[in-house]
Amino acid sequence: MKIVLQILSLQRHRLSGQIEAFANYTGFMWEIAAEYQAKIVFAEHRYYGESKPFGNKSLEKEYIGYLTSAQALADYADLINYLQKDEIKPRYPVIAFGGSYGGMLAAYIRIKYPHLVAGAIAASAPIHMFPGMTKCDLFNRIVTASFKRNFYCSENIQKSWHLIRSYSSSVNGSEYLHKTLNLCGASNATDINSLIEYLESAYVTLAMVNYPFASSFLTPLPAQPVAVVCQYLNQNLANESLLEGIAKAIDVYANYGKKTKQCVDYKEGDNYQNLDAGGWDFQACTEMVMPVCSTGQNDMFEASPWNFTKYSEDCYKKYNVYPRENMARLEYGGDLLQAASNIVFSYGLLDPWTAGGFISSVSDSVDVILIADAAHHLDLMPSSPDDQSPVKDAREKHKQHISKWIDSFRARNKHVVTYL
Repeated sequence: MKIVLQILSLQRHRLSGQIEAFANYTGFMWEIAAEYQAKIVFAEHRYYGESKPFGNKSLEKEYIGYLTSAQALADYADLINYLQKDEIKPRYPVIAFGGSYGGMLAAYIRIKYPHLVAGAIAASAPIHMFPGMTKCDLFNRIVTASFKRNFYCSENIQKSWHLIRSYSSSVNGSEYLHKTLNLCGASNATDINSLIEYLESAYVTLAMVNYPFASSFLTPLPAQPVAVVCQYLNQNLANESLLEGIAKAIDVYANYGKKTKQCVDYKEGDNYQNLDAGGWDFQACTEMVMPVCSTGQNDMFEASPWNFTKYSEDCYKKYNVYPRENMARLEYGGDLLQAASNIVFSYGLLDPWTAGGFISSVSDSVDVILIADAAHHLDLMPSSPDDQSPVKDAREKHKQHISKWIDSFRARNKHVVTYL
């Protein structure tokens, strides 16, 4: 039997971008394809990677308006119909896979096009991380929990914010900060807000991809990168010793695997090497409004309340649009998925995006798998000798669901020839 496996893999700290990165790191699909005699299809989201409808102008204000999740889902539906040879009764069962935003899309396409998609594996999908659904500080609390396994690590990071701002307030302090942290640019012109944002993003990324094996998925990092970083912050530090510890920690994030040490280009933002994800910022300013905040008490970050008014103003400055904060909930239902079917949501308990996930199954046919000691969609990554039993069990459960969905498709379509 042949089936079409349709991947919708493509988020502040985004996991969306050019499709090649996901094709290279979605090993679970490749590993099970032969068992199901499956055709694997990776479809790139419009406006991401090379799929720019207006070329280099695509992300400009005048041309970006066609970037919506609904349009992308319609693209996928059209592609699936093409692969099914435009037949009224589909010949092959289609299983959608996705991680992060792609996990949301995998669930959404099963909800909106159930006649085209037999089932969906939605990994690390923050399906109800929209306004009013989840406490905005939960994301950063989960990030902190990863670093808090070494108490001094999270405590030192929390103390570092005031120290960094203090050093940046004087010429001599700024020069010392610039030299110690190996920052790019003029030593007397440290952009403190950009630096703080860069460091915050680095810690979030380290928590997201805290895999048990070395990976270059977003940026080259060692196995268990949070533990590697925390070895430099594993005792009570202060003043210059604390800054030196932070510098060594950030060097792991910025320079791991590079033959020659490069300065930290903190003004470039996330700068993920394997993604081309400029379109996500526009989506976050229109339909995918996901509030993230920090209290500075329950997490290791500076206090930063969620301010929708400021958020909206920033979006208008960039794109001449105001976000519709309830758009995704109205379009897709948020966490009200009782009418949905044949979806598995999986979440790693180390993954900050689990803040927007489910903690229990929605119904008999919308299942939830919680994976202990797993980071961002680890269950979709290639299997590794370092994998622990929880992720292995999750993959086996995925296969059980896939087999059940295929059998159900075959029972409904006995007249359909399912061989190419």
